[in-house]
Amino acid sequence: MTHPDSDHYPRFDVGGRVALVTGAARGLGHAIAVALAHAGADVALGLRDAASGSELIDEIQSLGRRALALQMDVSRLPEIEAAVQTTLEQFGRIDILVNNAGVAPQNPAEDVREEDFDLTCAVNLKGTFFTSQAVGRAMIAQGYGRIVNLSSQAAMVALPGEAVYCMTKAGIAHLTKCLAVEWGRHGITVNAVAPTFIRTPGTAHALEDPDFRADVLERIAALHRVGEPMEVAGAVLFLASPAASLITGETLLIDGGWTAR
Repeated sequence: MTHPDSDHYPRFDVGGRVALVTGAARGLGHAIAVALAHAGADVALGLRDAASGSELIDEIQSLGRRALALQMDVSRLPEIEAAVQTTLEQFGRIDILVNNAGVAPQNPAEDVREEDFDLTCAVNLKGTFFTSQAVGRAMIAQGYGRIVNLSSQAAMVALPGEAVYCMTKAGIAHLTKCLAVEWGRHGITVNAVAPTFIRTPGTAHALEDPDFRADVLERIAALHRVGEPMEVAGAVLFLASPAASLITGETLLIDGGWTAR
């Protein structure tokens, strides 16, 4: 029996689909939102400050797709619920969810503050889970969905000074498996991508340190370069596309060879 997502040849577009991307204001979230729009999706933008999305809305609309800015701090459940409901009211459905929102306060483990621990878990773990739950309910009702979570190579290898971040990203990788197993019968796939250091506003300061940058380039063992946001967006687009219809519960490393060594 042919699966509804299947065609004679693989399809890598998301034409006619509706996507919700959290943490969409800059960096990876911005690139992912634009890539999905370029591939045919209308995009709802989950933003910690909805007023920050005007330029991104213009960019998506210039590609001929609809865009919607949402007030969506994923550490606040009422904002998650309101943003998902607004998307459903405006666009009618949500076919693709990208859980991109995340934070990474850095400190040696012996100096981690409780407030940083709580914030990292609230955004990275709690936010990812409850956004998935809210959107998952809609996907279950419609019998179709593609969820892509942002894990990290930090889920697989230890990064000094980032114990709490590493812990949350490992949790996201395992949550991905759990949701995939629970929701597969509803036509929903759940996968994750796990990037290495990517050139974004969030990593710019660290990568300006020549010693740190040299260490990163050495550890990216195969390609020896820092990644670009669209290189992550390409993997997200693939997992959201019909071409990936038989892939679920997986975490795809985008690490330039860091973990291969």
